[in-house]
Amino acid sequence: MIEVILLVILFFSAWYLLTRTKHEVDKLPGPPAIPLFGNSLSFATSREESYKYMMQLTKTYYPVLRTWMGPTPVIHPLDPNIVEIILTSSQHITKSLEYAFISDWLGTGLLTSTGSKWHSRRKMLTPAFHFKILEQFVPVFGDNTAILVDVVKKKIKSTSGPINIVPLVTHCALDIICETAMGTAVHAQTDSESKYVSAMYEISDLIVHRMLRPWLHPAFIHDMTPTGRNFKRCLKTLRGFTNNVIQERKTEFRKNKASGKVKHGEDEFGVKKRTAFLDLLLEVSDEKRTLSDEDIREEVDTFMFEGHDTTAMAMSWALYFLGCNPDVQQKCVEELDEIFGGDDRKPTMNDLNQMKYLERVIKETLRLRPSVFMIGRQVTTDLKFGGYTFPKGTGIYMHIISIHLNPKVFPNPEKFDPDRFLPEVALGRHPYAYIPFSAGPRNCIGQKFAMLEQKTLLSTMLRNFKLRTVDPEKSSVYIPDLILRPKHGIDLEITLRQ
Repeated sequence: MIEVILLVILFFSAWYLLTRTKHEVDKLPGPPAIPLFGNSLSFATSREESYKYMMQLTKTYYPVLRTWMGPTPVIHPLDPNIVEIILTSSQHITKSLEYAFISDWLGTGLLTSTGSKWHSRRKMLTPAFHFKILEQFVPVFGDNTAILVDVVKKKIKSTSGPINIVPLVTHCALDIICETAMGTAVHAQTDSESKYVSAMYEISDLIVHRMLRPWLHPAFIHDMTPTGRNFKRCLKTLRGFTNNVIQERKTEFRKNKASGKVKHGEDEFGVKKRTAFLDLLLEVSDEKRTLSDEDIREEVDTFMFEGHDTTAMAMSWALYFLGCNPDVQQKCVEELDEIFGGDDRKPTMNDLNQMKYLERVIKETLRLRPSVFMIGRQVTTDLKFGGYTFPKGTGIYMHIISIHLNPKVFPNPEKFDPDRFLPEVALGRHPYAYIPFSAGPRNCIGQKFAMLEQKTLLSTMLRNFKLRTVDPEKSSVYIPDLILRPKHGIDLEITLRQ
């Protein structure tokens, strides 16, 4: 067995050495690579260390660098002009190989699919994020952030020290996404120990662990390891929950349709009801016969994955920056006073649209702490730019956070300054210098949803509490997971606002 493994290593090493010297990607600057493993071993450390190393490379080799992940060549464009070429392309929409590990959970839904399937799904799902649909979700945002306020008030009474806001915001975001995506409640804010909640967090860690270790990439090896076994356990929990909800909603949908008593968007008494994302998928499936139960599950799971943790971290980081910048916090409060005039009602769509300064705070937060800090593509046909030609199979990683910290675009880039997004200041800025929701044909379909949710939660928190970040330096440290997370949580001193 050992002899076979050695022969395989020798074979691939020889192949690597013979082919690498002829590869176009080596014309780009980058760190030295070793046979077979490329630069993989440099990243097979802790997430924090591997991320620091990558950030160092992006600064050293700007505006574009190359690495080798095992035998796979990878280019890393950092200049907005190069990023634009890739993200605006209708050809280069296939996600990088690492997304296959997410596909084990999500299938080939909107996030991971490509080609004609992606195009048809995108076209089909776009109406689900229409203004009128999003308006139905605003009360869901308000109801669940009101629960968050109650949870925080209880925390204030029960503890005299700072409060780590991250888990509280995350559970609130999970409640929101479950209700809007599936039309069901998981009560994460009051039952954070539920199996579904725990499995969702654990599976994300397991996916990242596998991504950073090329020897776990082959499925037959991964499945034999503790990582693989734990992944399957979490997957069983997540899919079991989603499948049960789909079947319950499907039964209800068929019953209501057969009765003929329920009109679209109304209950049997003619009262307007909320339409969950799952309900819209069931309607499409019933009308056009284009979606199987598996197709529906893929899209619901994708919406759950993309729409809760990313938004939760964005809101947590926004609270961090508000707690670090009392002047910015005060400007937000003054804006909210003008909108609500002392009324303690929940925000409406019209209220949210008036929160212009808070929106700039959110945008600046996403510049410094983009939840999705890196996106990947895989070249499926020859890609040409800058006099180079990159053949099929080349990976492309766009480091959003590095792009956002470009001092040529954003002077003093580490400073938190919402006024960077004043219309007159942003005028003339390269449109691909700021891409927290990606850009081009594969931009985030739920970015309006995310902005409305963030405005609701942040405005509700600011109307009820004063915030102060206890240890800004400690809380500012982040680690790369599937999204950008604070390593030590975010500790806030929270007091009631009179």
